[in-house]
Amino acid sequence: MIQKYPVGIQDFEKLRRENFLYVDKTDFVYQMANIGGYYFLSRPRRFGKSLFISTLECLFLAKKELFKGLFIEDKWNWEQTFPIIRISFSNISHKEKGLYRAIDEQLDKLAEGYGIVLREQFISGKFKELIEKLSESRGKVVVLIDEYDRPIIDYLGEDTAKAIENRDIMKVFYSILKDADPHLKLVFITGVSKFSRVSIFSDLNNLQDLTTNKFFAGCCGITEQELASYFAQELEETSKERIKEWYNGYSWDVKTSVYNPYSLLSFFVQGYDFKNYWFDTGTPTFLIRLAKQIHLYDFENRETSLSHLNSYDLERLELIPLMFQTGYLTFKSYDEEGDIYTLGFPNKEVKKSYLEVLLDAVREYPSDQGVVLVNELRKTLLAGNIDKLEGILNSLFKSLPYELWQKENEHFYHAIIHLAFTLLGVYVQSEVQTSDGRMDALVRMKEYIYCFEFKLDGSAEEALAQIKDKGYLQPFAQEGKKLIGIGINFSTEKKKVEALKWEEIA
Repeated sequence: MIQKYPVGIQDFEKLRRENFLYVDKTDFVYQMANIGGYYFLSRPRRFGKSLFISTLECLFLAKKELFKGLFIEDKWNWEQTFPIIRISFSNISHKEKGLYRAIDEQLDKLAEGYGIVLREQFISGKFKELIEKLSESRGKVVVLIDEYDRPIIDYLGEDTAKAIENRDIMKVFYSILKDADPHLKLVFITGVSKFSRVSIFSDLNNLQDLTTNKFFAGCCGITEQELASYFAQELEETSKERIKEWYNGYSWDVKTSVYNPYSLLSFFVQGYDFKNYWFDTGTPTFLIRLAKQIHLYDFENRETSLSHLNSYDLERLELIPLMFQTGYLTFKSYDEEGDIYTLGFPNKEVKKSYLEVLLDAVREYPSDQGVVLVNELRKTLLAGNIDKLEGILNSLFKSLPYELWQKENEHFYHAIIHLAFTLLGVYVQSEVQTSDGRMDALVRMKEYIYCFEFKLDGSAEEALAQIKDKGYLQPFAQEGKKLIGIGINFSTEKKKVEALKWEEIA
């Protein structure tokens, strides 16, 4: 390896002392630390939130030697230190002990480390007492809270009552921070999600949300400029465009695009092997289950407002805000006049991996057989060998339970076809609007353009006739490719593709 890559290392001191690569983010640290105040930042898992907090901790402890050569080195007063209350909700054993007890024990441990005896009995009182006593004896306090929402998201889709219980505990816990303002230098809270509607931070009306703040858009992740600066030698040995296609594309302000740091570093460690790294560290089973439940499978060009994305109601979870907050969708564009954001998958790693898992979930087939069939579909369409198409499609559907054939409608079958075609990595759109109606799917290949029309308990002839009568392929007549119309009929009685009719259309 060319450099020591800090894959999974979240400790700033370890990273610096052991000479791991560090992409300098101390300009963002300086902006926050110099002014002080109350801040919140939401980013997906493994995006560097914990490292950012660790960097702040080392800064306020005045560990000057760790910042040698970094942006902040000559801009900070290294003579002053601050007492720090740092809590990571990812490692306080809230599942084993219960959240209330875990917080209680953590506060006692922090107090003991500073030689303080807490007399209050309840966690809100203990938290307040700890802040006040630290402030009185050591100066203004820095509060660093990492993964604040872990006790909630650990129960999403599994135990809503427990998630709500933990939400209410956290609301009480954080409620003391506003009145503790005279004793605080900085409060910084990170997490994956935002719970604005459920008012976890309702008493913290001075909490600045940096999630979509344009000045902090690059505080986590690796920008194009940083890639070129810190990985110049690596870029000589691989394709920058492919790296960008696979691991870039995350944006929280539309203008600044960043690479997933975990995936990018893993890619270099694994010898420039293009595959999914971040996705494999935590398959979004709850998101997949919710997508399947509401028959949502087309995630590109989803339009929504920022207020909708920032909403997180435990009693009524919505898929699109969840996917945005957890990093499976990101900003693609912004309509300033309408104040509307357009979302989509950030990159190939996320899109390919998510849709592969979703395809098998929709098919209720617990393996990656769907990917194998998609590859067969790719070779068949590339070669124009349409006679093999019916058999491949039936293989996609053959594992479906009997009851699904009875209760689902045309959208269910369309979902499987759409997911399969999207995974081909070719140009594909579902229900493409034309001047004279809607085609179900359009697939572009090197030598062919295919138009698909699906029917459920109808006829393939009817589907093919619709393609011709509506002139779905006419707009593509000047492209010099063979235009193929394919009508497909699904039979709920036979539980298969009953008939497929195709015709080359001049």
